[in-house]
Amino acid sequence: MSPRAGTSGPHTLAFVESPVQLLNVLEWAHAHAPHATEAGDRAPGAGPDGSSVRPAGAGLTLVVLSPNDPMTRGQLRRMAELARDEGHEVRWEEARGGTTAPFHTIGGLAPLLRRAHRIVMGDPFSRYVQLLLTITKARDLVVVDDGTATMEFVAQLARGERLVRWHRRGGRPGARDVLFAPISSSARRRLTPSEGRRVEVFSSMPIDSAPDGVTITANDFSWTRARFGPPRITKGADLVGTSLVETGVVDPDRYLEAVRSLAKAHGATRYFAHRRESTDKLHRLAVETGLEIVRPDLPLELIARRGPIGRTILSFPSTVVHTLPLALVGTDVRVAVCDIDPAWLTETASPRAQGFLSGVTGTARDVHRLSSVATA
Repeated sequence: MSPRAGTSGPHTLAFVESPVQLLNVLEWAHAHAPHATEAGDRAPGAGPDGSSVRPAGAGLTLVVLSPNDPMTRGQLRRMAELARDEGHEVRWEEARGGTTAPFHTIGGLAPLLRRAHRIVMGDPFSRYVQLLLTITKARDLVVVDDGTATMEFVAQLARGERLVRWHRRGGRPGARDVLFAPISSSARRRLTPSEGRRVEVFSSMPIDSAPDGVTITANDFSWTRARFGPPRITKGADLVGTSLVETGVVDPDRYLEAVRSLAKAHGATRYFAHRRESTDKLHRLAVETGLEIVRPDLPLELIARRGPIGRTILSFPSTVVHTLPLALVGTDVRVAVCDIDPAWLTETASPRAQGFLSGVTGTARDVHRLSSVATA
């Protein structure tokens, strides 16, 4: 018998491939668990007499499908420690450790997938996750945020389209896309609510409408605020990096000039690098802008909540313009977002890039909007 809707438990299996996904699984478990009235205010693992207290929501099995990128792996290991502190079981899979790794990973996970009553996933666009969905018979499926891609996922699901990341739309499908198409179509059908199958999207993104039967639950980062902070706030400004250059959306020279102009206009001294930003690009930024490059060891929501953090946080259109105001609610920190000028886009950028990025900025709540670098 499936556990009652809204609670995590031993039959809930979660798959994550990034630190942000893992953070949002912890937020989902915190929001859906039956919270202890007194133990919830204590440090995890400590009872009133020093005895062990199992945190509310314990029992989730969290599977990390580890990527190869060193910075991402480091953040995932730190987040895995936090998940264990919350009482969750963490299973680390070297899912990309060679040509045979996917077969070993999927084979080892198959028994868990068949027993699971609920599947929680951070990236429905992931081919790995889509393949795993073909094995499970779980009747409860939950999608937690993988950043702004969640907005696109819900929109594509509503339109009945194939699941394609926004920055890849407009290009011709490659050979691998064609071969994987049947599995992707199967995953989309699994993620469509039906008789006896429930689908929930747990998100901090602005989702105004969803397909019939899909439950939208707001993520307000209550776990983050309960575990970290409030932060010490400095007088200066901090700038948040983006991987839009690495994904081929924004021209690197234009991006560097935009960062330089923003830093000068607002007196920013630190640049919090995105985990996917290349070392060469970050070195160039440091040399040409004088900014201190910070490689966070945790998702920025936790870094900002832990502090110290600038009174103003500058960002380009990205997930953090939606999440940081929630994580920093009750503080005096101001989040300001700078639009992407169409002239910054590369020739190979998706035709949908400008509209998508403008939508990310335009739908952000509790942020100060900078129309362009020139008017900063």
